[in-house]
Amino acid sequence: MDSKKRRKGPAIAALGGGHGLSAILRGLKLFTDDLTAIVTVADDGGGSGVLREDLGMPPPGDIRNCMEALADTESLMRQLLAYRFPDGRLAGQAFGNLLLAALDGISPSFDQAVARMSEVLAITGRILPVTNANVQLEAAFENGSSVRGESKISAAKKEQNCRIHHVRLLPEHTPALPAALDAIRRAEVILLGPGSLYTSVIPNLLVEGVAQAVAQADAPKIYVCNIMTQDGETEGYTAADHLEALLVHGAPGLLDLCLANTAPVDPELLEKYREEDAVPLTVDRERIARLGLELVECPVASEGGNYARHDPDKLAQAILDIYRRRAMRIFRGERRYILEE
Repeated sequence: MDSKKRRKGPAIAALGGGHGLSAILRGLKLFTDDLTAIVTVADDGGGSGVLREDLGMPPPGDIRNCMEALADTESLMRQLLAYRFPDGRLAGQAFGNLLLAALDGISPSFDQAVARMSEVLAITGRILPVTNANVQLEAAFENGSSVRGESKISAAKKEQNCRIHHVRLLPEHTPALPAALDAIRRAEVILLGPGSLYTSVIPNLLVEGVAQAVAQADAPKIYVCNIMTQDGETEGYTAADHLEALLVHGAPGLLDLCLANTAPVDPELLEKYREEDAVPLTVDRERIARLGLELVECPVASEGGNYARHDPDKLAQAILDIYRRRAMRIFRGERRYILEE
């Protein structure tokens, strides 16, 4: 769809990080200009981790991925942002990370650096770090052990051979970016996921005020289920297990609805995932119903490719269908939403 033909559309706030958030943004930007990505800053691995350690800045990687997804610019610029240096001391580092690091160096705060880079790239909507604070993610396992550092959680989980009990941010009581809370409060649709449950989605809810703002919002609150379980995080998890983890780390009223994929995954791709102890996510309908959540199932997986991921266009269409058909505004002194049967 040509950007000139794009309509304003509903106000949507999407919380997450990684490839999952990028996929959802790529689809939604074709249908609404009022789109806010609220992005985790708990990453401490790869090129982002190097810049974080060397410069003391929040990790830029997930922010950069969102910018690539929302950029309304030449394909050459998008390629430039994603370009990774192959050799030398910059080996593996993305140019977009370095550009954001430079802007952070000349800006009063990280969120203002993100805003300046967004202007340069003419992105659709807004991208906001959930906080400007320098935070670390700590995971506690069911056997009582723990590990600090987002990049260490997967390996530690495999070593402990048990589930993650909970995660937390250090320092605790990290303040949210006020603009992120405002975006949640004014949203007409709020999305959590898809993405890594404990390292991309939940860390946003641990920033002070975010879970409460989501829970208190009048908008339909939708969790977009992952297509597969994730090695090192959610082996053996069902859709209801994901939802329960979100509710434990969040606040009462955090979610209204769960959106799950029904499209089959290519058998050859399944075999590849089995080698990593990952399988298609089981949608346990009765447990989801007992949680008091509505379930919508539709085919939103992409066809082909080397990974089982959501198709941005199909996912956007499914979300907008939920918004249009199931969210009915009623006015009783304030804005409220009810989900139609």
